[in-house]
Amino acid sequence: MVLFYAATFMGSVALLRAQQPASGQEHPDAPSATRSAQSASRKPPAGFVSTIRRRSIVFPDIATTEGPLSTGEKSELFVDNTASPGTLAASAFGAGIGWADDSPRGYGQGAEGFGKRFGASMARNASSEFFGTFLLASILREDPRFFPQVDPTLAGSIKYSLTRVVVTRNDDGRNVANWSGLLGPLMAEGLANVYWPEEERTAPKTLERYGLDLATRAGFNMFRNYWPVFFKKLRRPPHSSARQN
Repeated sequence: MVLFYAATFMGSVALLRAQQPASGQEHPDAPSATRSAQSASRKPPAGFVSTIRRRSIVFPDIATTEGPLSTGEKSELFVDNTASPGTLAASAFGAGIGWADDSPRGYGQGAEGFGKRFGASMARNASSEFFGTFLLASILREDPRFFPQVDPTLAGSIKYSLTRVVVTRNDDGRNVANWSGLLGPLMAEGLANVYWPEEERTAPKTLERYGLDLATRAGFNMFRNYWPVFFKKLRRPPHSSARQN
């Protein structure tokens, strides 16, 4: 396990160093002819997807720009997603359900049992975001953000939310298989067997949690898809003080 963490850390450092500009060059986040050319070369999005004008603190992974993310920006998104109110609320809700159902039994009940379930859920989310949003998305050059539909309908939103579990954009703006989004949670669930109760460390239990992760992702995609529509109706007039969702 120590070797696993060491290899992961060294790989992450190598990725970050590879993305750093050489001496005398502009910072990758600064406006430049190169970044402008990259944005211009991206395939235009399909007409039914869009971005939001202001970043959401509940769902930080809803896209606010059309251009690709740098490795550093994917790292920042991993941190933002891990500590977002949406993640905290989902972990608390899941811990409450597990506490009421005494599942997994190895964590017990009471305040201590709730705390263990909440901590385990946050750890799994952090691992999944690290592997999927940062590490694999950087290696495979995939875009880990969610691009919502402009005018979602219920049936169309259900289909779109499900397909975005297995399909994502690459850094060129083209639709590709969502390997980072599929392998990230699987790697996280494998790592979770280090701290989950012993009876939960079997292959069937791991795959069961993995399937639940993907189903949860699809469900939250519905919220992401409607989030900009909902707050468009509640958005303050231009002369009022702007706030994040």
